[in-house]
Amino acid sequence: MAAAVEERTFVRAEARYVRTAPRKAQLVAEQIRGRPVPEARTILAFMTRDAARDVEKVLSSAVANAEANHGLDGDELYVLTATVGAGPTLKRWRARARGRVARIKKRTCHITIALALPEEQAIPAPLPKPAPVVAPVPEPEAEAEAVEEEETPKPKRAPRKKAAEAAQTTEEKPKPKRAPRKKKAEAAETEPKKPTAKRTTKKSSGSTSKTSSRKSKTEDS
Repeated sequence: MAAAVEERTFVRAEARYVRTAPRKAQLVAEQIRGRPVPEARTILAFMTRDAARDVEKVLSSAVANAEANHGLDGDELYVLTATVGAGPTLKRWRARARGRVARIKKRTCHITIALALPEEQAIPAPLPKPAPVVAPVPEPEAEAEAVEEEETPKPKRAPRKKAAEAAQTTEEKPKPKRAPRKKKAEAAETEPKKPTAKRTTKKSSGSTSKTSSRKSKTEDS
């Protein structure tokens, strides 16, 4: 006997280990339970609780599963169930007075949302997955041509001149000779001597007065 295939009546999505307290997320989930998807999205968009952002992500994931896997319209669905379960609690601590320690409990939760069609209609079977695209196998002739192209040697470049050859070519070219510089002695002989001006020393009036006074003294004596 063939096993009876159960008809699915809902599409679900779940978020595990969400970093928020189960009590806070449960208050948000109660507001959207039993409401149509467009109305539930509007309620979550205008809620001021932080847990509303996490519940909205799970709702969007459930709608995406219904549209992609079953070909349904997300606006025609409604929230069948919205449950929040407790997850593991992270233990932390903080310092208190007199060397004591107080415990901090960082709670987590699991959020599950299920969507269904109105009047509990059956959900259609999942859409067939597209066949994987296989890359075309290259023909042996094309492979042989590719191998021949790889084997053909590349044209060799002209060899570069070495440093020694370059130095030889530079040595062969004679440099233009410069005119010899004249030595200092020869230059002094060739240059005409300039006439030197004699310095004239003027006798000061003070010295003449001293000599005249000496002469007068000798004559009196």
